[in-house]
Amino acid sequence: MKKKFLLLGLLAIAFAYIEAGVVVYLRELYYPEGFSFPLKLMPLRIFLVELGRELSTLVVLFTAGIISGKNLGERLAYFLYGFALWDIFYYFWLKIILNWPESLLTWDILFLIPVAWTGPVLAPIIVSLTLLLFAFAMVYFSEKKFPVKMSRLNWLLLISATLLVFLSFIWNFPSIIKEEIPKKFLWEFFLFGELLSIVAFLRIFIF
Repeated sequence: MKKKFLLLGLLAIAFAYIEAGVVVYLRELYYPEGFSFPLKLMPLRIFLVELGRELSTLVVLFTAGIISGKNLGERLAYFLYGFALWDIFYYFWLKIILNWPESLLTWDILFLIPVAWTGPVLAPIIVSLTLLLFAFAMVYFSEKKFPVKMSRLNWLLLISATLLVFLSFIWNFPSIIKEEIPKKFLWEFFLFGELLSIVAFLRIFIF
């Protein structure tokens, strides 16, 4: 288990550097004066390439999770672990290379699938730390063959948490496509979603 976490962690960290490198090139082309909102819309051809790159990232990390796990739960857990480390170290490498973001509250374009996600850098990092918590617990319980309590209420908590966090990230999509500056990040939705996820975690793995 430790060896799998180590090797998958190395893959995620290295892949995060590759992703950060691509972003460095994109910012040289589209934001030579420094990245800021409003976003400059890409030509359709480049935008489609970006969508393909993001989808390919998910495929790589998901495939690594499938290879690492012995059952569905472990495979999902290793995917979440790889994704979370990749996301955290993506910002780590950007800070090393570009000295960006200026702070954890700096806004970024986070994802493009199915629509543009935006928000302060702190938000996806919090999500990634939460995913790491779930990933470690899922693999530990699987290895120890402890029962995982996935009741209807726990599923409802997880789905509700996911929807609230997702909504907080895409809330400013109408502003983005109008090339406007995002108005507000829905911290209240995001934090409530995070709270629900922690309640679900405690119900599933602790109580």
